[in-house]
Amino acid sequence: MKKQTAGSMSPMDYAMKYLTVKDRTVSEMQAYLDEKDFGEADVDATVERLKELGLLDDRRYAQRYVETRLNTKPISRRHLYEQLKGHGVPEAFIREAMELADPENERENALAVARKFARQFASLEPEKRRMRVLSRLQARGYSYDVSRQAAETALSEEDEWSEL
Repeated sequence: MKKQTAGSMSPMDYAMKYLTVKDRTVSEMQAYLDEKDFGEADVDATVERLKELGLLDDRRYAQRYVETRLNTKPISRRHLYEQLKGHGVPEAFIREAMELADPENERENALAVARKFARQFASLEPEKRRMRVLSRLQARGYSYDVSRQAAETALSEEDEWSEL
């Protein structure tokens, strides 16, 4: 257990500083405070107090994470799930938040991403461009079928637009 002196920061001080950058999960906070060599009782007490204050909330974290990712840099439902799992969000909260990522919107999101990459790779020869768009979609976790459909649609739209 880390001994606190008059000049040292408390677990709550470290926690508040850690939360100023962005929201954190309970798991992330516990790992962070553990790295600071605080005892288990201090870490648990700090985490519980942060939960009481509404500063740590895995359900809210998961919902905000999904909303933000879908609005800023769309990725597949599968990648969202994996990322939330990686942040230590409990399974029940992940499932709840994933309801925000409507499977019907997955194709729309993939198409938006495909359009972006189709524009970005416009200078490439057609087959290289198609392969590059397809690989970028798959790198974001979209299935091959969804990626292929989105790439074909986006590239055909670009071709139609360039013919005008």
